[in-house]
Amino acid sequence: MAKWNKYPHEQKSIILSADALKKNWDALHKGDLEPMPKDANLREAWSQFHAGNFAEAAAAGEGATVAIKATSIYATHLEKKDAAKVKLFQEAMAMAEALQSTEPKNPNAHYQFAYAAGRYSQLISVMKALKDGYGSRIKVALETTLKLQPKHADAHTAMGAYHAEIIDKVGAMIGKLTYGANRDAAVEHYKQALKLNPQSPIAHIEYANGLLMLFGDKGTDEATKLYEKAAKMKGRDAMEVLDVELANSELEDE
Repeated sequence: MAKWNKYPHEQKSIILSADALKKNWDALHKGDLEPMPKDANLREAWSQFHAGNFAEAAAAGEGATVAIKATSIYATHLEKKDAAKVKLFQEAMAMAEALQSTEPKNPNAHYQFAYAAGRYSQLISVMKALKDGYGSRIKVALETTLKLQPKHADAHTAMGAYHAEIIDKVGAMIGKLTYGANRDAAVEHYKQALKLNPQSPIAHIEYANGLLMLFGDKGTDEATKLYEKAAKMKGRDAMEVLDVELANSELEDE
């Protein structure tokens, strides 16, 4: 593993102890509904993840959901080089596919593939990713996630983004006919995600991004309100702190 950049913040709410992890588990995993593992090593890996020690989490949780998520979240927020990001997302996709083969009924094996593939697609360009077949693979992975766990808030957010990205890149008609993308479905998935996990910064950010892709200038006012709400949140762990920073950067760019 190449040397990963360190999480850049000191935070009082760092979750490292077993007791703190247990106490905060349900809130921390309201988005992905990951069950708390029985294995002590995996619990330690999750503690490292929530504290922002993503390299340690990936190493300690090798092959498990925590390693995949740590790799993708690190690549999304802290890796600076695009070439390295591409490699990390490819690694995350490969790990997720391996987990799907051993745990086909694990919703997060499918969701983590979709997440990594979605970020990978944005990085290499959505149009190229669609030509390479990632659109259908992401959709199938998210549909499988939601079939296995209908209350998976993060998957609803990602499904909303799938519809919005497709429509933004190829238009509503081609998007609907070729990829099954639909504006109403996008909004419904975003709203469901917020209903299931109302304190999630990224759910607000992605909904805002989606409104801008789906409705252009007409979506600006509502999108700004969503960014502002996310920017005022207190991240419950390192990942959410980074998401709150992202919301603030979106507001600065407006």
